[in-house]
Amino acid sequence: MANFKIFKPYGMLSQFINNQNRRRNKRLLGELGDFPEGIMSVGRLDQDSEGLLFLTTDGKFSHKITSTGIEKEYWAQVDGLATEKQLAQLSEGLEISIYGKPYQTKSCKVSIITPPNELPKRAKNIRNEKDHGATSWLSITLTEGKYRQVRKMTAKVGLPTLRLIRYRIGEETIEDMKAEEVQTLS
Repeated sequence: MANFKIFKPYGMLSQFINNQNRRRNKRLLGELGDFPEGIMSVGRLDQDSEGLLFLTTDGKFSHKITSTGIEKEYWAQVDGLATEKQLAQLSEGLEISIYGKPYQTKSCKVSIITPPNELPKRAKNIRNEKDHGATSWLSITLTEGKYRQVRKMTAKVGLPTLRLIRYRIGEETIEDMKAEEVQTLS
């Protein structure tokens, strides 16, 4: 069995095979290395999100990460200056839509963080604060991971996500990793 952690870059799909005609020229995880047969991503990050992603050939490992309430910490650069009220709304849980159905998020940890300097420059610029207004950086730690959940949560409280990075899963982080880097997990 093989387990890896990668720093998925912006613009890459969290999959190895592309079966969709409309996404013909998209980057796939297989570009990051020579992985063993049967490798799969543990959970996903959407194309516009970056950060920590596990790859494994072990179904039990995948199930443990996605189904047992392990913390996942995201760093989100959001449009606007976050208020205490917005932070409280996010942390208490709120109703969002998942595949067209209402979903109540669980309570989570939310705090304002200083803009992280150690992150790699993104391939596509976010925007210029001088021309478009201030942004905030939030740390959001969840024990669940629904489709585009963090983006939907921040938008619901009036803070649309501009950049989203999964920084941590359990004890593993992307600290000192570069975009597209692959490391073997023991």
